[in-house]
Amino acid sequence: MKRVQADSLESIADYRLIEVDPPAPGPGQVLVQVAACGVGYVDALVSLGRYQVKPPLPHTPGQETGGTIEALGDGVTGLTVGDRVMAHALGGFQELALADARAVVNIPEAMSFAQAAGFRINYITALHGLRDRADLQPGERVLVFGAAGGVGVAAIQVAKAMGATVIAAASSEEKRAFALAQGADAVIDTSPEGWRDRLKALCEGKGPDVIFDPVCGPLFEAAFRSLAWRGRHLVVGFVGGPIPALPANLTLMKGAALAGVDVRQFMLFEGAKAAAHLAELLGWVGEGRLTPPVGRTFPLEAYAEALEFALTGTGLGKTVLEIS
Repeated sequence: MKRVQADSLESIADYRLIEVDPPAPGPGQVLVQVAACGVGYVDALVSLGRYQVKPPLPHTPGQETGGTIEALGDGVTGLTVGDRVMAHALGGFQELALADARAVVNIPEAMSFAQAAGFRINYITALHGLRDRADLQPGERVLVFGAAGGVGVAAIQVAKAMGATVIAAASSEEKRAFALAQGADAVIDTSPEGWRDRLKALCEGKGPDVIFDPVCGPLFEAAFRSLAWRGRHLVVGFVGGPIPALPANLTLMKGAALAGVDVRQFMLFEGAKAAAHLAELLGWVGEGRLTPPVGRTFPLEAYAEALEFALTGTGLGKTVLEIS
């Protein structure tokens, strides 16, 4: 079978597409025939050793996959060979990948493998942030930064499913149009001059109740200053560059909260709750309440181009590597 692998994390050029024997699932493991694998900004950072947790070597990129079950290890119950699943794989850039059975979930017929490959992390992040950290209520107003990216789109769709009004912030006309197509009620550019006034006008003279922020870029403080009374600013990531600082007195003046959203630790420390969130989200897909978009796709042979594209942050939705 084909596998992308590197013995060094120095450069994307260190990765090679090689032929290896298929792995066999051990106890509690599932072997998945991978149809598609998500390629996010974090996946690209991990592949270069730039993420907060470095992977062991040799390394095969990718974690979120969609495909069918090829084989089951001893002790695995509740799953069947041939099932259509999403899986948190031990390296998704390969034709057959191992996964812990606890990280393999059946997907609804309404969901494609490409959709499954970009769903789990982004949509759990969105629901965990908006429900658990922000306590979002129906009728509240949510500002989503990075609205055309994978997690931004998830936040738009989940917030709408929870009954909120959504304003999507994005840097280009193309991205803003894409955000509107995903359900945003209004859009705003990210040009700093006069930005707070434009936001205030969109919020009918007030401000957003919740800010979902995977960017934390140059507008970070301006956005926090624009919050409505008792607003909540969710810190999701830092794709906007250097990590910004915030004067602590602003939280007092606004009666506002700055809350971190770390899906990795949420899934680690609150696994049962994360699993319940995923089951609920997949139910929404089956009911037609969520329709995850598929971003730009690449064939397996173009794995390097896919990783480089993910690093640019210019994609619309989640980038996907099509494997079989």
